Amino acid sequence: MAEDSDLEKTESATPRRLQKAREEGQIVRSRELSTFALLAAGFFGVWGMSGSIGEHLQSMLRAAFTFDHAGAFETRRMMIGAGVASREGFYALLPILGFTGAAALFAPMALGGWQLSAKGLEPKFNRLNPIAGLGKMFSINGPIQLGMSLAKTLVVGVIGGTAIWNRREEILALATQPLHLALANTVHLIAVCCGMTVAGMFVVAAMDVPYQLWQFHKKLRMTKEEVKREHRESEGDPHVKGRIRQQQRAIARRRMMTNVPKADVVVTNPTHFAVALQYTDGEMRAPKVVAKGVNLVAARIREIAAENNVPLLEAPPLARALYHNVELNREIPGPLYGAVAEVLAWVYQLRRFKTEGGDVPLAPTELDVPAELDKGGVSDDEAEQEAADTLNPAINPDNDDASGASA
Repeated sequence: MAEDSDLEKTESATPRRLQKAREEGQIVRSRELSTFALLAAGFFGVWGMSGSIGEHLQSMLRAAFTFDHAGAFETRRMMIGAGVASREGFYALLPILGFTGAAALFAPMALGGWQLSAKGLEPKFNRLNPIAGLGKMFSINGPIQLGMSLAKTLVVGVIGGTAIWNRREEILALATQPLHLALANTVHLIAVCCGMTVAGMFVVAAMDVPYQLWQFHKKLRMTKEEVKREHRESEGDPHVKGRIRQQQRAIARRRMMTNVPKADVVVTNPTHFAVALQYTDGEMRAPKVVAKGVNLVAARIREIAAENNVPLLEAPPLARALYHNVELNREIPGPLYGAVAEVLAWVYQLRRFKTEGGDVPLAPTELDVPAELDKGGVSDDEAEQEAADTLNPAINPDNDDASGASA
């Protein structure tokens, strides 16, 4: 049951899925909206440009039906008159063609915008499959489309019929009116009926647009597994990313181990923590941490320090404070200046003893470490990370760090 529910397309389309569908030419379209835009552009175009259209139509009719006696015997008269009439008719319709053309181009932008995709022009022979065609006819989408068509016909028919019925007396009165007045009233009645039809198409488009949006997003819904797979493809497989992070930590650790021989002193816990400090007078403002670690990594730091004659100092509070509060290659904070200064003084005395002899310097024991900086032992996260690194041979400090240190 869990697997079946997992295959249901219950998730909304991701931005990547929407972009891919757009690239394939799948965008929201509403035929009713385009039809309404064309009708509205044509109606208001004729309404606004009626004066100019009337003048061109008069010119066309005048050129077609006006000729002199000599012109009646001219064989080219018909072609000349047809050319003039065609030109005047084109001038009369040019504004309307401009309005309707603009409506046809800009109406789709209200939903899906413009999209030029070659994939939409590719032939798809599966559309010629009669079984698939029958499936579409008897699918849930078929009755919905039929209902929309019936609703469109009903709405437009009712509005147009109501407009004509309410003006039935005016229509019947046209027969008793003079010709010029009857023509003017006829044009007025036609304009009113056309306007009501456009209003009816607006109602149809207002119903169709939400349905097309819902249908489009429903078609692009995804299963939970598809969402997870897309997330893995875009963000990367978590296992691969974890492996990369482990390799990065291994590289950083090998690089860190190469700094241990350059350290002045290694402060230990003595077993859980190890922090290597370095200070160069005149080049550094304060001592900095060049290596640090817990458990096995700490043991490896102590081992490398012993191999390279780097002094080891057991100072648990200072080791814990340095480990928890100082990042790699960062200078120590001000509250630890005093304690670290005592450690470095002991290191310089130890160096002098090795070169000049004398009394063995005593290691400092009572170091002033603020209690708020001493955070205690190893945290659960640190212990878990240490265990993971130990189980992974690619980042085992006994392997990689040893090779890095010997380098």
